[in-house]
Amino acid sequence: MSILPENNVRQVQSLNELSKRKVVEHNSLITSIAKMDKTPLKMFELAVSLIDTENPPKDHTVYLSKRELFAFFKVNDSNKHSRFKEAVEKMQKQAFFQIKKEQDKGFKFISIVPIPYVEWTDYNDEVKIEFHREIMPYLINLKNNFTQHALSDIAELNSKYAVILYRWLSMNYNQYEHYSVKGGRREEQVESYRNPEISMRDLRQMTDTIDEYKRFDHFEKRVLNEPLSEITRHTTFNVTYEKLKKGRSIDSIVFHITKKQVADDSSYKLDDPAYIDGKIRQEESENELVLQAMDSPYTKLLMEQFLLSYLDLMDKKILAGLQKNVYPLYDELKDLRGLNGVKEHLAYIRDKQDDYSKKNIAKYLKKSIEQYLPIIKRQDIDHE
Repeated sequence: MSILPENNVRQVQSLNELSKRKVVEHNSLITSIAKMDKTPLKMFELAVSLIDTENPPKDHTVYLSKRELFAFFKVNDSNKHSRFKEAVEKMQKQAFFQIKKEQDKGFKFISIVPIPYVEWTDYNDEVKIEFHREIMPYLINLKNNFTQHALSDIAELNSKYAVILYRWLSMNYNQYEHYSVKGGRREEQVESYRNPEISMRDLRQMTDTIDEYKRFDHFEKRVLNEPLSEITRHTTFNVTYEKLKKGRSIDSIVFHITKKQVADDSSYKLDDPAYIDGKIRQEESENELVLQAMDSPYTKLLMEQFLLSYLDLMDKKILAGLQKNVYPLYDELKDLRGLNGVKEHLAYIRDKQDDYSKKNIAKYLKKSIEQYLPIIKRQDIDHE
């Protein structure tokens, strides 16, 4: 499961190439409903970054490097080709944009499968991607009402809602930057672009959550708090928000966007040997944690209790996170109650699992044992 350093260097070089690419899309596409999960949406963004808007691709076709694809999704494991195949199949079977256009006295809705044709072989690096002809007007010859954002920012986002919100926030902040320099808008209008407001109905439509997270606290956690935390952590934006009420219910959300102060071009680090060496050491450290987790009896216990799946075993971040943050706490419990005490704890929390905890299993396990250990320690003190 370990990775050779030269592979790390190649991956960093691929990231260097990706960091220089931009995604340019019409605003109508950004405000459309993305009927897809995060992987097809990110793959679409990656493919769009290959389009030269001034010289549209012949036959709506671009050619993607598998090496770049795997670097973009940070996939290093031996199953990466089968995972790529599954992602492509899912994108073509399920993914489409629903675009809302004004027409006559109402609106017309258009559904477009953005990438209907993908071709690749298992023996070379090239992937052929053909866009649907109806999506092309939203990607080329864009003279106005378009947004440009960094592909490297998208690469770091791990949820569908984070990608959707980031694109929309970029659309607004781009307009703020444009009119701040060019003029043509009143001061309050310019400020409204970096403090954009959106109604709850429009926000639910854009995030495709009309029928999901009916309770606002659930919606706020999954569609606002977690995605905005990702965006602030991993992109050039710092984002906060406030809720505006109408009566007793939340009517709209106002976002507040500021841009981080970055040196001329942070991508210079990817050419720096010291940076590459640091990335290699970081990867090697993570790989060592993964190997330790694979050998740990706690991983076997988690599998037996169905708290970990075989898909989780292929996720390096989950395994490394467990080994670093959770298993040392299991060692403490084992010292106090033996291995059976760990088993009893896992059996108990398995029955308390919900959909959210299954998607954030390492965080759920860490929180559970952090809450449980003080109880056990207090019991021992009381007994003494």
